Amino acid sequence: MPIATVNPANGETLKTYEAMGEEELERRLQLAEATFRTYRTTSFAERARLLNRAADLLEEDQQEIGRVMTTEMGKPVVQARAEAVKCAKAMRWYAAHAEELLADEEPAERDVKDSGAARVRVRYRPLGPVLAVMPWNFPLWQVVRFAAPALMAGNVGLLKHASNVPQTALYLEDLFHRAGFTEGTFQTLLIGAGAVDEILRDDRVKAATLTGSEPAGRAVASTAGEMIKKTVLELGGSDPYVVMPSADLDRAAKVAVTARVQNNGQSCIAAKRFIVHTDVYDAFAERFVAGMRELKVGDPMEEDTGVGPLATEQGRADLEELVDDARRAGAQVLCGGERPDGPGWYYPPTVLAGITRAMRIHREEAFGPVATLYRAADPDEAVLIANDSPFGLSSNVWTRDDQEVERFARDLEAGAVYVNGMTASHPAFPFGGVKRSGYGRELSGHGIREFCNITTVWQGA
Repeated sequence: MPIATVNPANGETLKTYEAMGEEELERRLQLAEATFRTYRTTSFAERARLLNRAADLLEEDQQEIGRVMTTEMGKPVVQARAEAVKCAKAMRWYAAHAEELLADEEPAERDVKDSGAARVRVRYRPLGPVLAVMPWNFPLWQVVRFAAPALMAGNVGLLKHASNVPQTALYLEDLFHRAGFTEGTFQTLLIGAGAVDEILRDDRVKAATLTGSEPAGRAVASTAGEMIKKTVLELGGSDPYVVMPSADLDRAAKVAVTARVQNNGQSCIAAKRFIVHTDVYDAFAERFVAGMRELKVGDPMEEDTGVGPLATEQGRADLEELVDDARRAGAQVLCGGERPDGPGWYYPPTVLAGITRAMRIHREEAFGPVATLYRAADPDEAVLIANDSPFGLSSNVWTRDDQEVERFARDLEAGAVYVNGMTASHPAFPFGGVKRSGYGRELSGHGIREFCNITTVWQGA
């Protein structure tokens, strides 16, 4: 894929960029290594001052960077501005809490004495330059949820962003520079996917984080494993949305629409598989399909647009293949399901029912505004359907029965269980998945410690 801004609303190529050559990459790697030697010794107060300044600038820039994101990957501009504000919030959260989260820990006195020590401390120290391989769907948020904790921990960042969001990638580097971070603290590498392996093999790069496709995750994990380097992977999901008879159906159906089509349906934590108890299946389906039909599909720059174009032409083709495969295998199309005429990579909100295990969409992630409906006879069958997926990122459950809440929280195979609400990432809560959704955690104290050397300091009498 060329490094270029291609407007998904009309297919027009607006800007193209040359990939960085070996000489420039070497300069940047040298700079990252040299910067880390001094940046790692800065105080939490100084890092927080710089990160708070970056948050201020980002909020000031939200209109401009919102338009850039929408132009590059098609999300409704209202959502793009909200993404910028969310990033500023996360920056401020880590600026306020990093020192506490990474404070030295003192083991229990009995264990200290048992070890023969006078004092023992557990200290969190930064690793060094961390490579971040990031996707296009949340082009600011995916980066900031890595960068804010990594920078506050004393690491420096190297960003390899998706090739279709180069302006956003360059904006991020510029943002941190304008905030006062020295040049080598956070750098954007304009490179293709083929260059990632060599950079990850470089001894100056100490760890990597990737959000993206399963094949990309396998490639990074394989190289990192060979080089014995820490990685955090978030590889997508096919999140279940379980609705039980005690649920508030009106609210559950309304939230279901948002949960499915947020970011034009191109979200790893978007609800994708709607598993509804048979007693309320028909009532929920009627409300949900009506809500999906009511969405305005159109120009993402218009304030009232609910669903814009998919980010890439290939992404739309992949989604169409999943829908067509399901239709051929007997799925019922309750709404949508046909590519509209005209320019741009649009696809309508679509609901499919009668899904079977033989259909690809049952086991593959539908990255776009396509929902699948399942009927479950009881909680046991709901859990079986929900867990019958190679992914395990997040999950949603709608019930007012406390016993059912505990049952689903115990048995759903996912990194999070959201009850009577849709999944949303927050800086204070750990984020990540199990199974083929990846490993490791972002955000919260767990996220900031992922790229730290957890050091035991033992002192004798």
